[in-house]
Amino acid sequence: MTDPAPEPFPVRVIGGPTALFDYGGLRFLTDPTFDAPGDYHVPGGRLTKTAHSAAAPADLGPIDVVLLSHDEHPDNLDAAGRALLADVPLTLTTPGGARRLGGGARGLGEWESIEAERSGGGTVTVTGVPAVHGPGPREQVEAILGEVTGFVLTGEGLPTVYVSGDNASLDAVRQVAERYRPVDTAILFAGAPRFDILFGGEQIVLSSAEAVTAAEILHARRVVPVHYEGWAHFTEGRDALLAAFTTAGLTDHLDLGRRG
Repeated sequence: MTDPAPEPFPVRVIGGPTALFDYGGLRFLTDPTFDAPGDYHVPGGRLTKTAHSAAAPADLGPIDVVLLSHDEHPDNLDAAGRALLADVPLTLTTPGGARRLGGGARGLGEWESIEAERSGGGTVTVTGVPAVHGPGPREQVEAILGEVTGFVLTGEGLPTVYVSGDNASLDAVRQVAERYRPVDTAILFAGAPRFDILFGGEQIVLSSAEAVTAAEILHARRVVPVHYEGWAHFTEGRDALLAAFTTAGLTDHLDLGRRG
């Protein structure tokens, strides 16, 4: 007889890629973004934020670990998010991102793990996992948009959590599934963002339909989508996600998180 699945923990969705959750007695925050709506310049163009975040850094309380998929784009780490990092003991990100950020940032290579101490004893293991921020070969994508990482969280008596980061590759999801399936909670970056000047207008993060496929690959008991609204470059929002999961008969696996 298999052990019952752990009870799902609340995920507080702040906006964009930013979500807060307690896990193993530690408080984790993904890709911190809190700046106001407006235009944010990037090499060769701009990103337009269209909605306020649901909370400010001061509303969140102490954070133990930031899971930062990458530091190079303002829709994943903005000025307020960078300021927040100074008060966080540990920021896990790409090796290059850790060098750029300094301070408490630690880079995780692919399949590299770190142990974070739990207040009641034991540890949470955080492992860096593959992510590709666009279509095509990883090396070509990274030459244009930079390196990105996902994360898997595990611990004795704890559910398995996958945080995809800005990943567009179902092959990367399959690699994660080979090691960690079934996943209890998959925090999937979605929204099918596109730019006409990049990759022929192909999406650079999962679409809604691909989020469904990722859930199936992972045997995910719960999917919490993030990073699908609040920016002009997203082409699929809440309605597209609900439609995709409904069509697949997986609405009972979809958790849109607690807002604010």
